[in-house]
Amino acid sequence: MKEGIHPEYNDARFECACGNVIETRSTVKGTIKVDICSACHPFFTGREKLVDSAGRVERFYRKYKDVYDKDEAAKKKKK
Repeated sequence: MKEGIHPEYNDARFECACGNVIETRSTVKGTIKVDICSACHPFFTGREKLVDSAGRVERFYRKYKDVYDKDEAAKKKKK
């Protein structure tokens, strides 16, 4: 490896809002505060909640109904 081109690799401490502390190494010095970590993230803890998006699609179609209808009419004219 070339000398002098690589950043300095120091000990780092990641502190999560949930209180979890992770000791690792990084090019960033000191303590890094994070909002979420693997100990409290719903995906990793198994407490993942499914978001009900059934109303979102209908709301989208209602909002853009005019544009959607124009596109459908244009497609029918081409055929």
